[in-house]
Amino acid sequence: MARRLPPLPTIADIIRLYGLSARSQLSQNFLLDLNITERLVRVAGGDLSSCCVCEVGPGPGSLTRSILNAGAAHLIAVERDRRFLPSLELLSEASEDRLKVVYGDALDFNIEESCASFVEGKSWEGDPPNFHLMGNLPFNVSIPLLLKWLSLMATRTGPFSLGRTQLTLTFQKEVAERIMAPPNDPQRSRLSVMTQHLCHVKWGFKIRGKAFTPPPKVDAVVLKLTPLVTPRITVDYSTLEKVVKALFQYRRKYIRRGATLLFPEEKGGQTKAQREGLVEELFRLSGVEETLRPQALTIEQFGALTSAYSQLVNTDNVASL
Repeated sequence: MARRLPPLPTIADIIRLYGLSARSQLSQNFLLDLNITERLVRVAGGDLSSCCVCEVGPGPGSLTRSILNAGAAHLIAVERDRRFLPSLELLSEASEDRLKVVYGDALDFNIEESCASFVEGKSWEGDPPNFHLMGNLPFNVSIPLLLKWLSLMATRTGPFSLGRTQLTLTFQKEVAERIMAPPNDPQRSRLSVMTQHLCHVKWGFKIRGKAFTPPPKVDAVVLKLTPLVTPRITVDYSTLEKVVKALFQYRRKYIRRGATLLFPEEKGGQTKAQREGLVEELFRLSGVEETLRPQALTIEQFGALTSAYSQLVNTDNVASL
């Protein structure tokens, strides 16, 4: 049975008690409605009684409460704003030591080391481990955090050394749409390809901007990301990232234009003619039509282009990006 917290002051009371306020420079927007944070927990899985959770950016602790009330066996809350530490420590005392508060930046925090003793590790091919990454992320760090986690996911390091760790996170609605955008969608982007190649992405629900304090001008969306057993593209992650980034550099033009960035003339003494020849060979080897625009490409086509690129740059005297 889930262990719930004892009666506590409301989050609004906590904010008044400690004189807290959201800082726009940190893209802070508080979720005070526990109905919404409890719904977010249900997207993650609902019953967390056997789980360890790492929450990123807990702020005054609204989502933190809902995670604890869902019975999380252990919760590590990583907060970089010292102003919130006293209110989180109050929750820690009420949680019977289930909550550990860590002051630091989630981009630098060693999650797996802090959680490993509480997590039953699973093989990558098995079910996801009893460990979740969760957070109502500030909009200004959501993309850097996601890209970092994707790179760790690709190498099965960091929190993914414990298995296919699931992530339940809030994103600005436009970012969530980019993450989920299929081929030929106007929102299709580098973020779409890098995420979909590694994860199954589930749309949870939309949170109206007015539900936050202070209310941003945009809505948010809760997404759940589950790493795939087998990535959809079987090439080196960093090489794929180079190719995808180059092609989306000119998203309104045919992919041939972006492909020229993969073979810079100034490196290795390549002439313009040699560069053009390499671009021609890239499309011949991949079998991808050069007059497509990047947002039209499927995951498989990005994989074919990356495999062809890898083959070319491993050839002697070919300079790469």
